[in-house]
Amino acid sequence: MPAALIMLSTIPVVAGAVRVAELGGGGEITPENARFFAMPVPVLVHILGASVFCVLGAFQFVPHLRHRGWHRTAGRLLVPCGLAAALSGLWMTLFYPLPDTDLLTVFRLGFGAAMTVAVVLGFTAIRRRDIARHRAWMTRAYAIGQGAGSQALILLTWSLLVGTPDELINALLMGAAWAINLAVAERSIRSTPKQRVRETI
Repeated sequence: MPAALIMLSTIPVVAGAVRVAELGGGGEITPENARFFAMPVPVLVHILGASVFCVLGAFQFVPHLRHRGWHRTAGRLLVPCGLAAALSGLWMTLFYPLPDTDLLTVFRLGFGAAMTVAVVLGFTAIRRRDIARHRAWMTRAYAIGQGAGSQALILLTWSLLVGTPDELINALLMGAAWAINLAVAERSIRSTPKQRVRETI
């Protein structure tokens, strides 16, 4: 699973690195990227937070690393990175002049808020030593955080098979990617016995 999750993270991480290089190297300003040059901090926070959250978070699913203290140490970094990714995403949706449909804006706000809540609930659960709820909420947060990777795959597949999607189909496909990720996360949560959770964290 970690290898698959890291591969899924590759697309948004590479895209984020290209964006950072563009902003840092004085890339050409176009109507599509002018908002990032005008106000670069939110997008840089989002790229850094999401990249660390997705790549480092993949290793949280390796059981034997949990026994060696990795899980707890990495978690101290993952919580703020997850919040940074989610909150900066919400900020950009609300204040950047994004060329989104109303439906995609609703999706971005809804899933961004859900990720924020999931990270907070996961953190408060582990503070209470409620490991099962901690695992469940952080798995949900990670599933939402991996949305960009799934969206890239789904949109690419659609474009190859059907053609370039219009704005409505694009919004529906992006929303479907988040929903699919959450469905997989819920199945993983419900298929793991609570006893096993206690033994591996």
